[in-house]
Amino acid sequence: MMQVNKLTVFFENAIAVNELSIRVDAGEIVGVIGPNSAGKSTLMNTISGLILDTKVKEQRRGGTRITIFGEILFQGEDITDLWPDLRVKRGIALCRERHPVFKESTTEENLRISAYLRKRSEIKPAIESVYAMFPRLVEMRRRRAGLMSGGEQQMLAVGIAMMSNPKILLLDEPLLGLSPLVQLALVDSIEKINKEAGVTIVVSEQFARPLIPIIHRGYILENGMLSFEGENQVLFNNPDVRSAYFGLDDESE
Repeated sequence: MMQVNKLTVFFENAIAVNELSIRVDAGEIVGVIGPNSAGKSTLMNTISGLILDTKVKEQRRGGTRITIFGEILFQGEDITDLWPDLRVKRGIALCRERHPVFKESTTEENLRISAYLRKRSEIKPAIESVYAMFPRLVEMRRRRAGLMSGGEQQMLAVGIAMMSNPKILLLDEPLLGLSPLVQLALVDSIEKINKEAGVTIVVSEQFARPLIPIIHRGYILENGMLSFEGENQVLFNNPDVRSAYFGLDDESE
């Protein structure tokens, strides 16, 4: 479904991603795991095309020079130079770390605003689908987003991304700063999106223990480079990965 080939991204002379290659097959949940500054967000922003917009803005204000090498293929098409809005139309949606919501608008207004690619007849069923994935949002439908908790806003942010009807959903550290209970609820919803809505998912995280039950495969990034990859159980059974990213040691069950 998607192939990233030898992606390299420089911010001035600092390398954020170094000849990284990953693949995502249709129907998978793929984890991108690594510490801070490992290149996870840069990878997500590059796949979504958001980095191209950032690059132009930096050039206009004389700021950081961004250089990108490599290629991104989506459903057989080279989208490396495709602008982010066109990638959304092709079915690629990004939910960024601390994704902004329209704080003065209600939950339902946020979802309706985000449905600009949908036909009018599709909007109500799409909103109901989001509510089915995130039952907590049902009672929040008329509450202003700015009055919701961090966990509720994160659920709404994922729902906003779903309103574009994505084929592949990119989630950049969706569990960051959430309580363990909210994390588990969000992970459950991510799995439902994959299984019930049939959406392929790429999810990045630093502490990935809540995700290990649902991901099919994963890539470990360190300093912008791929350090380890494998299927769910291969990652789980690797002692270094268990200790660094799952918070488990050899004696843990």
